[in-house]
Amino acid sequence: MDIKDYESKMEKSIANLEEEYVSIRAGRANPHILDKITVDYYGAPSPLQSVANISVPEARIIQIQPWESSLIKDIEKAIMVSDIGITPSNDGKIIRLVFPELTEERRKELVKDIKKKAENAKVAVRNIRRDANDAIKKEQKQTEISEDEGKELSDKIQKLTDKYVGMIDTLMENKSQEIMKV
Repeated sequence: MDIKDYESKMEKSIANLEEEYVSIRAGRANPHILDKITVDYYGAPSPLQSVANISVPEARIIQIQPWESSLIKDIEKAIMVSDIGITPSNDGKIIRLVFPELTEERRKELVKDIKKKAENAKVAVRNIRRDANDAIKKEQKQTEISEDEGKELSDKIQKLTDKYVGMIDTLMENKSQEIMKV
């Protein structure tokens, strides 16, 4: 049994959590919140970044300039149906997303969301640990490994789990502090 397989799965859980945290806006305009938005471009769904130039001219404004002006309506529609919660405005050539200042209440909601995402990541890591322990027990039953080797592998898996749960806690704390101090 190779522990590295389970460790790489845990790393993917951390990477997924980091990706989710990038999309949580902290009162500043972050172009990554647009990463999951796709636009219908000649019948094919295309990522927004591939059909427009995205820039942040000011701390709370994202500017989207489509390569083709005919895409403005489609881009606006895609932003409206997404869950970013900001209404786009356009001047016929450029779409602007203006981010409001975060209220104390909204910050607390975001911190709750951050904690929920962290808890989901911890559950994923613990599920990976369970799968690894099941595999160890299975190998012990088939006498591929001894009981001592199984115990040693279980201990290593537990140490990995503790390490990744600690990393999740650190990520959660850092993102929560970032939201609350903005």
